[in-house]
Amino acid sequence: MGTIIGMQMDAGTSATTPRSRDADFEAWMTARQPALLRTACLLTGETHTAEDLVQTTLANMYLAWDRVADREHVDAYARKALLNEFRSLWRRPWRRREVSAEQLPEVAGSERSYDGHNDALWQFVATLPPKQRAVIVLRYYEELTEAEAAAALGISVGTVKSQASRALASLRAAIPDHPELSGREDER
Repeated sequence: MGTIIGMQMDAGTSATTPRSRDADFEAWMTARQPALLRTACLLTGETHTAEDLVQTTLANMYLAWDRVADREHVDAYARKALLNEFRSLWRRPWRRREVSAEQLPEVAGSERSYDGHNDALWQFVATLPPKQRAVIVLRYYEELTEAEAAAALGISVGTVKSQASRALASLRAAIPDHPELSGREDER
């Protein structure tokens, strides 16, 4: 056995050098970071929190890069890591604590970094409870099946169905005049 720059190598096998490991990760990150950011924006409803979420996810992915054995499923692994970080974020008690102030700070217009289609719809999705929002983003934006969304969230398929149903019912109640969303498509 030999050691190559801090990495062990068995005779007859080849280990990835740190330089090629970093290049592999950088190529993957460059290609996937925009999609992860779009998903995070839809999950969080705000750009800055989404950027923090993606940054933490990418840092965790870098640390786990050698353990991601199946490179064909690295995107699913990253999506799962992003969702886990999102769940951790909204479970933290300090996120629920409200702070009142005498004057509201000036807030610049919200810059959306996802594709921008149906912005009003996604603004409503941002008001949903976190679990419903995650299900809607995975099912209708990421276009995952119910089983894939359930696996990514670590919940049952039945929970995915019920959360999606509740979220869509809330959406239909909030936007009753829209034919596609209200179920009255014949009125177009």
